[in-house]
Amino acid sequence: MPRILGHSVPALFPVSGPVRVMLFGEAPGPRGADQSGIPFWGDGAGIAVYRALAAAGLAEVPAAAWEDWDGASLKLRGLRPVLRGVALSNAWPVCPTKDGEHFRAPTDRELRSPDNLRRLAGELARAAAGRGDPLRVLAFGTRPRWVLERLPALAEEVPPFDLHPLPHPSAQGLLQAAPNKGKGLRLEDLRVAWERDLGRWLAGS
Repeated sequence: MPRILGHSVPALFPVSGPVRVMLFGEAPGPRGADQSGIPFWGDGAGIAVYRALAAAGLAEVPAAAWEDWDGASLKLRGLRPVLRGVALSNAWPVCPTKDGEHFRAPTDRELRSPDNLRRLAGELARAAAGRGDPLRVLAFGTRPRWVLERLPALAEEVPPFDLHPLPHPSAQGLLQAAPNKGKGLRLEDLRVAWERDLGRWLAGS
């Protein structure tokens, strides 16, 4: 496991064109976005996100990226996704850790900090610019849902948005959200179903 860098990972937006939907994860993963500097890029859970985006025509993913899905390797090889109509971010922009080696979930205090609330509001405002209807926002897991549900009451200049929660695409997130905590179910089947559900949300955005 590489040492956690702890750099702030900015949101990723399309180079041009409007944003149809914005996706929020929990925080950059230690092997993925913390190393690559791109949301979900190289994260274990991120591969399902980019598969669904690519299938929906909302992301171009270099074929070589799938061969070694690792944040440090992706960065070293100069591989980056290209987005269309979708923006990606996290509830907390830095890989949370106590010792520089092990991931932990972001705390309520971190998520509700003034700087983080301003960041979230600013990213949503950028994504919603020029829209006549509320932005569609998908939150992966309990932490993004928790802070985004509270954001309009805690921050200024938050544009209207429609929030839709999905389970976090990690193994733990999928099993926790499955009936009977996933007992008797195959993890790969849960991943396929999650990608299918995300694809339906993306198609309807």
